[in-house]
Amino acid sequence: MNSTIFAPRAVGSHLQDQFIALSENSTVTGCLIINADDWGCDRETTDRTVDCLRCGAVSSVSAMVFMRDSQRAAAIAQDRGIDAGLHLNLTSRFSRPDVPSRLVMHQQRLSRYLRRHRYSQVVFHPGLMRSFEYVIAAQLEEFARLYGREPNRLDGHHHMHLCANVLLGGLLPSGTIVRRNFSFKPGEKSFTNRLFRRTRDWILGRHHHLTDFFVSIQPLTKPDHFRSIVDLSRRYIVEMETHPQDVAEHAFLTGDEMRKLVANGIVACRFDASLRTTAQL
Repeated sequence: MNSTIFAPRAVGSHLQDQFIALSENSTVTGCLIINADDWGCDRETTDRTVDCLRCGAVSSVSAMVFMRDSQRAAAIAQDRGIDAGLHLNLTSRFSRPDVPSRLVMHQQRLSRYLRRHRYSQVVFHPGLMRSFEYVIAAQLEEFARLYGREPNRLDGHHHMHLCANVLLGGLLPSGTIVRRNFSFKPGEKSFTNRLFRRTRDWILGRHHHLTDFFVSIQPLTKPDHFRSIVDLSRRYIVEMETHPQDVAEHAFLTGDEMRKLVANGIVACRFDASLRTTAQL
């Protein structure tokens, strides 16, 4: 994959550029990547995601390991050529019954710390360095065992791949595609919040490839939200997060509006499909 495809551009960590008039002479083509999180978490999540993959509404999945349906989900992905990355899990208990007790113990230490306070993830904890290293390394190794390759794309359950210990510890494999911070419209977050997010994205961008924007499919109750994302993806590379196990999201992804977008070629068929180099921007 061309390393310039995901090179961060000076578009910031919000959607302000969406409201700037685009040049009619621009030849740059964007991309809407719809990614389903929690692949393999349990049978229902996997099966609902398969429904969305069948109708082309989901481009790729983020796979959990050491979970109840991880093995079956990996087999399905390999059999059907589904684009899968690693969904690092530092917060939800591993549900597969045969997970080594030592790994469970270290992961639960991290979970208790990260979920104790909303600001825990922004504070580097030197006493947990070994636990972070061990738990992440174990998940990287398990993904390689299940999928027959190392992951070239990573994100995190509850977005904890962005916590201070992971970022400052350099625990994500260099050169991989890594999910950036959520993108927001002007005024949705304070200047301090936006600056913090931009700083984290800058740290990520030094050693990893990022999309231009990262958004959620929610809120589904606001049609303008989804339409604005589609418009943005005509010019920029946009990743949209979704959770097909959610009844409302599953209904939307398998519904008529999404079918029209898929038929019109709006949704990428894989995470790295239909991307254009943006080096000239």
